[in-house]
Amino acid sequence: MPELPEVETVRKTLEEMVIGKRLEKVLVSWPKIIKKPDDTEMFCLLLGGQVIQKIGRRGKFLIFYLNDYSLVSHLRMEGKYEVVKEEPPDKHTHVRFFFEDDTELRYRDVRKFGTMHLFEKGEEMKSLPLKQLGPEPVGDASFTPEYLYGVFQKTTRNIKAVLLDQCVIAGLGNIYVDEALFKAGIRPDIRASTLDKDQTISLSKQITDTIAAAISKGGSSVRSYVNGAGDKGSYQLELSVYGREGEPCRRCGSDIEKTVTAGRGTRYCPTCQPVSYL
Repeated sequence: MPELPEVETVRKTLEEMVIGKRLEKVLVSWPKIIKKPDDTEMFCLLLGGQVIQKIGRRGKFLIFYLNDYSLVSHLRMEGKYEVVKEEPPDKHTHVRFFFEDDTELRYRDVRKFGTMHLFEKGEEMKSLPLKQLGPEPVGDASFTPEYLYGVFQKTTRNIKAVLLDQCVIAGLGNIYVDEALFKAGIRPDIRASTLDKDQTISLSKQITDTIAAAISKGGSSVRSYVNGAGDKGSYQLELSVYGREGEPCRRCGSDIEKTVTAGRGTRYCPTCQPVSYL
């Protein structure tokens, strides 16, 4: 958390607030966040005088496109961006981007798990961490049922583990994998290779539809997520299984169950997601 819909919402809100602004200076108080270059002082020096031209996204990564560089940022579990003016930073503010108009973009991260990589512009997609990512589940012509079926037939992993693999699909996480599997009527713990073509077609559609719907609602604020403007998303109100263990299924009335699959807490409906093809 946050996953693709949340990161896309952050991207959209930040674009409205920082595009065209010139960086005066950058301060880093937690150097471990900066992964490239390995010299934090150089990171700050290179960003001085740069103008934010646009903000992109790849999977769960934000990409700040500057005059000469691309800053790739991963929020991990608790990372947040906010634009402020003349407000004292708190102890969780670890990177501060000062603009010439006296406003400031701050990166806050309670757990300090977030990462930043600075590349020469045009090199970001050729290098880790972005070059290893699979196709996007929305707006990417290479994300097809045929693609998924081919991946499923070559693995012995369970379906949830495959869908969480960012090299297979960029941007999916625990929330939306559980939701898409429920909507497709597929148990999270079955081997991916047991899915037939019809099931794969259904799952592909549900993944795309779920992500698109979550983006339209500003993502899911199930923990501490807010967008770049400090607003919460609303898709959590429409979640069918995630976070609803012990509650009745909205479709059949059976209790939603929780287990651990692929090392993650996993919610499913035992009736709507049957075991007949395990």
